[in-house]
Amino acid sequence: CPVIEDNALAGDQDALAGSANRQKVVVVKGIENQYFKVNNVRDSIDGVDTISDGNPYTAILGLRIAHELGADRNNVFSYILLYYPNPSVTNPENDPLNAFESLKLHPAGTFSVSDEFDDKYILAPISLVQKLFHASGMYSSVELNVQPEYALKIKAILKQMLGDKFKIETQYEQNSTVYSMMTLEKWAMYVILIFVMLIASFNMIGTLTMLVVEKKKDIAILRAMGMNQNEIGRLFMMEGMLWACTGGIAGLVLGCIICLVQQQFGIIKLSGGFLAETYPVHLNVLDILLVFVTILGIGFIISWFPSVKAAKTNESGLKST
Repeated sequence: CPVIEDNALAGDQDALAGSANRQKVVVVKGIENQYFKVNNVRDSIDGVDTISDGNPYTAILGLRIAHELGADRNNVFSYILLYYPNPSVTNPENDPLNAFESLKLHPAGTFSVSDEFDDKYILAPISLVQKLFHASGMYSSVELNVQPEYALKIKAILKQMLGDKFKIETQYEQNSTVYSMMTLEKWAMYVILIFVMLIASFNMIGTLTMLVVEKKKDIAILRAMGMNQNEIGRLFMMEGMLWACTGGIAGLVLGCIICLVQQQFGIIKLSGGFLAETYPVHLNVLDILLVFVTILGIGFIISWFPSVKAAKTNESGLKST
């Protein structure tokens, strides 16, 4: 779907009084109705999910823009005005009446995707926007809807066909800030996971320490049978590691199952929009290994102190009868 977009000044208009009260700089995106098949925005629209270049001219506004401008899709007398500098006027101070092109639109619908989009975009008919921008027959970009697994391949083909004159970006590259935030969210969750595991590990330290106290008699018997301090310490170390690995593997298996279910069925939904309809997850083998290694590391730390205590336990734990 070809589109054209640029910044413009949007203002509300009281159709009866003819006064502009509120204004806001927005990004006006000229589109065809085919655009709603290319993007996932249709599910996020409240009201009419098409635009018209007939009478009246209609547009779809971001929800935050509609609130700021006081636009009401249910009021047939509610309009917004778009202003764009007239490039043919070189000295606007001497010709203020023609310094700006204007376009009057009725807000037929609103979309709610995210604060970033809702506070930025107005979707309007491409023919009207081209006229507003003095860009008849011109486009800013062409948007394609492709399967994610073929995106890089298609990009390479287009790059070879069009050369360096055109900027070709995947959805990830266009929304690098959003995806970077998701990456930071991932690492933040990893740090939180470590803190949760450290807190939970105090229970294991206490349990292993109590086990050492309860098994003093057994430790004394093992010493009498010929085991040295290092071997006894390793015995309790292995028990602590066994606990950590059992819980860690069970948690990893459960987590992988949840991720696979989300990938396949999309149980956790987002509010809809340009990026994704469901919360995006992806199983990464390196992430799984990282979590498992972290579990082993914490398991080793929490097993170290009880194992040292067990190794220092002497024969006094064996009472004579």
